[in-house]
Amino acid sequence: MNVTTIDPRDGRARATDLTETDQSGVETAAGQASRATQWLIDLGRLGRAHLLDAIATSLESRRGDLVAAAEAETGLSRPRLDTELTRAAVQFRMFEAVLRDGGYLEAAIDHAADTPLGPGPDVRRMLVPLGPVAVFGASNFPFAFSVAGGDTASALAAGCPTVVKAHPSHPVTSRVSADAIDSAIRAMGGPGGVISIVYGEQAGRWLVGHPAIRAVALTGSAGAARALQSAIDERADPVPLYAEMGSVNPIIVLPEAAASRADQIADGLFASFTNSGGQLCTKPGLAFIPSDPAGDRLVDALRDKVATSGGAVLLNERIRDAYDRGVDNLQRAGARLAARPRIDAGAGFTVAATLLEVELPGLTGEIADECFGPLMVVVRYRDVAELDAGLSIVPPSLTGSVHRGPGDDLEVVRRLVDVLAARSGRIVFDGYPTGVRVSWAQHHGGPWPSTNAVHTSVGATSIRRFLRPLAWQGAPEWILPEELRDGYTAIPRRVDGRLEPGTE
Repeated sequence: MNVTTIDPRDGRARATDLTETDQSGVETAAGQASRATQWLIDLGRLGRAHLLDAIATSLESRRGDLVAAAEAETGLSRPRLDTELTRAAVQFRMFEAVLRDGGYLEAAIDHAADTPLGPGPDVRRMLVPLGPVAVFGASNFPFAFSVAGGDTASALAAGCPTVVKAHPSHPVTSRVSADAIDSAIRAMGGPGGVISIVYGEQAGRWLVGHPAIRAVALTGSAGAARALQSAIDERADPVPLYAEMGSVNPIIVLPEAAASRADQIADGLFASFTNSGGQLCTKPGLAFIPSDPAGDRLVDALRDKVATSGGAVLLNERIRDAYDRGVDNLQRAGARLAARPRIDAGAGFTVAATLLEVELPGLTGEIADECFGPLMVVVRYRDVAELDAGLSIVPPSLTGSVHRGPGDDLEVVRRLVDVLAARSGRIVFDGYPTGVRVSWAQHHGGPWPSTNAVHTSVGATSIRRFLRPLAWQGAPEWILPEELRDGYTAIPRRVDGRLEPGTE
């Protein structure tokens, strides 16, 4: 079956020269990935570091073609896509630094020695690649969470070939991205299968079930995660699924914060829930704002911004329809309309930003549910003591945010942070959760239903998903990886219980 692409700005479908991948095509992709594993391993840390830098350069060299393809398939703005492509390149180069550092290997050596339990053998341990990884990209990030995204970058850094299932919202962008990555691999003498791509929903199911695949990474919905997990459970040897799903990302505005900077917070909230059409996994869906004069000023400013905003183009028809249903469902559940501009939706997938409002006693699980798109629910509270019970209704999320003022009680702040820490993976102070920094310290994950694992999908430690521990006991030195040989000092290692820093 031929693959089509749709421009969400006008709703028009266009033919492509792509076809859905049949079962033999999936077999070929998975088989090539399996055979390419040794080439990646043989490159070693430093060879793979060089490869990742080359991939970043290749992506940047094709910036014009990549951004143009993505703009036509996603309706996202050219400046946003240009920034996102830069982010994709930054991710590859960050993992280059991770590889050169070497600490990610968690190398440890316990020399043979007498112990309280008797003679202890020589044991050496480090992390090694899992093997080929299946990546399911996101609709809302055609670069940074798709073919050229962090899952691919971290998998290749770990030494794992990657087979990407192209998202149907941007198949051409996926193909062009894969070509850019493969070009860098070929220039280094790499074989086919280090990166490959398949198209079609059925191809994705076949891919997950293929015995060569050793892990699956998804950025998508809970429904997609359940479908992939179901397919994994049918395998003779189930493999891990690392799924990043939906998130409400509550923001608490404390009374003194509202009193001291209502207009500034209104600006930040509006930008955070409407930028990119509100189609971000870290979009704040709930904002707890005090029911006092300062809170009223903040909400009035927010209403004005929403009422005068233009339309937002959503990524595809399914997301547009789900957004419209979500707005209706939230109002039926008791949230009242606070602001929504009149727009001309046209023939594409354009919607109006929506601000809803509810008093904290009326907050229910239905109102606290995520609505993907440019919508936020303002929850008005009369006393900070009410917030603990209110937050218990909110599903665990990727993030939780607190805005403080100079006179807010520090014990209240500490209590709320403790509540958020138990229910989120990142706590934001006096800021907004959108804009996830690519860095060593970043954690982009959270309790179910935001993710299904304790790992992050952004940042240096996301490489840990595609590695497994392996120990060598009594091994001759010649068979050990160089990172575990005596006298090797280039990376941090724990030797006989003492941490030794690397020298590079």
